[in-house]
Amino acid sequence: MNILFIGDIVGSIGRNVVATMIEKITSEEPIDFIIANGENVTHGKGLSEDHFNELLDMGIDVVTLGNHYAAKKDIFNFIDRYECLLRPANLHDSIPGIGSNVFDCNGVKIRVTNLLGTAFMNMNVNNPFDTLQNIINEDDSDIHIVDFHAEATGEKYALGYAFDGEVSAVIGTHTHIQTNDVHLLPKGTIIMADVGMCGAFDSILGVVSKDVVTKSWTGLPTIFNVKEDGEGIFQALILSFDDKTFKCVDIRPIHEVLLEDTF
Repeated sequence: MNILFIGDIVGSIGRNVVATMIEKITSEEPIDFIIANGENVTHGKGLSEDHFNELLDMGIDVVTLGNHYAAKKDIFNFIDRYECLLRPANLHDSIPGIGSNVFDCNGVKIRVTNLLGTAFMNMNVNNPFDTLQNIINEDDSDIHIVDFHAEATGEKYALGYAFDGEVSAVIGTHTHIQTNDVHLLPKGTIIMADVGMCGAFDSILGVVSKDVVTKSWTGLPTIFNVKEDGEGIFQALILSFDDKTFKCVDIRPIHEVLLEDTF
């Protein structure tokens, strides 16, 4: 069982790079299930229904979100229609959508859970540890992948260690920087602090670099424009699970830069 987990998709370059790379990867090896973080898909912040369906047409099975889940207000008009679109599970219960679900993949039950971190996030959310514990208490899936959309690597590792052996993998998103720290915890859970992003390579987190420099240097309110030209970057990972024990037996991070005329 091979699961492809794709990092934060940013803007049109991100979408184009992902479409190109999914076709390339699936032509080279079997991929059974694809998860992608889509909270930055539409113009770098939020997700429209058209772009969500574009991701599904690429072959993505589950789209997770993050702190920008509500950046495009239209999402509340369609999120309840799609069981494969997950907003963070530790949001207030009154917010539309679901944060965890089980999907059948050739008879294998794969649970995907989306959570928001609390450190440095400035978000009013429920405790992600309590939320995940409640999900696990009712879970009977074979494989459980957690997309932990969080800022602090320490918080991501704390969640991984807290639920070592109870979930298959805790994969970090949000920082848009792929970390070289894939780690098999003592009881079998895979942890990676951040899988990275898909977007413009010559950018800062997918944004026009001068915008971020201006904000960082002067402190002035600055509009962050998504960079929509130049080379693209694709960052993801492939998790391979034993078909009988459902233990993770291999994990391969992907970091690939694509020339502008190749996607």
